[in-house]
Amino acid sequence: MKNIFINRPVITFLFITFALSSIFYFLIIHTGKLRSGFDMYVTGLMWTPGISALITSLILGRKISELGWQWGKTKYQLRSYLVPLLYTFIAYIIIWSFGWGGFYNEEFVSQVATSFGWTQLPSGLIIVLYFIIMGIFGMPFYSATAMGEEIGWRGFLVPELFKNFNYTITSLIVGIIWAVWHFPILIFADYNSGAPYWYSLSCFTLMVISISFVFTWFRLKSNSLWTGVILHASHNLFIQSIFTPLTKDTGNTKYFFNEFGIVLPVVCGCFAIYFWRNRSKLISTTE
Repeated sequence: MKNIFINRPVITFLFITFALSSIFYFLIIHTGKLRSGFDMYVTGLMWTPGISALITSLILGRKISELGWQWGKTKYQLRSYLVPLLYTFIAYIIIWSFGWGGFYNEEFVSQVATSFGWTQLPSGLIIVLYFIIMGIFGMPFYSATAMGEEIGWRGFLVPELFKNFNYTITSLIVGIIWAVWHFPILIFADYNSGAPYWYSLSCFTLMVISISFVFTWFRLKSNSLWTGVILHASHNLFIQSIFTPLTKDTGNTKYFFNEFGIVLPVVCGCFAIYFWRNRSKLISTTE
């Protein structure tokens, strides 16, 4: 088993990724806002792993087609869409049930009604319609940015590490790198929910490492990076555009909801355990 620190492809990829990312770290941190530059800065940041994977492949003389562009079995793509919906739904049901956040945020629902021209409809119907429309038509938008990361993390890094490590170690290493890659904008910009940065950082890191086990399982099982794209897009869609904005702040909600509160990481940790227990379904020579 090779050591990650002497794995030339991995080191090359990580060096290029963090070098390119530093440009967008600076731009985002300079403004202090993740959404600055009409979202161009964060979009550029999310595409740095993908661009780095392409550059690394060229340096190594590898074909771009080796990154996992094949679609694979549709059942895995469908499950990739549904799994984030499931763990997000469970997390927010817990949050709403215990009063750590309220359902629903009247101000947000009012904004949705005004934006879509649904001001004459009852709130319950507005929420249902918004959920359906965003759940369908929001995916292409979120996939466009998620693809930038996934070409790198799941297209290149996961299969490269899996050549020398088992599923567990591969998931753990990718999860740690993936989490650390977010640290600069979490600590020095506004990529958080308002809780102390050490708390947000801890919750976010636990969540990312946990879902890394899910993402890695689907990537290896399907042999397709598209499961990663769909998982990532679905995750961002349901958390950022549906469940989080629908949640009303009840005082300490910032400590419980979103990617920076404690509930979602715990639920994702349970999902990680489930997929880890099903690791035997993956082909591996090291586990």
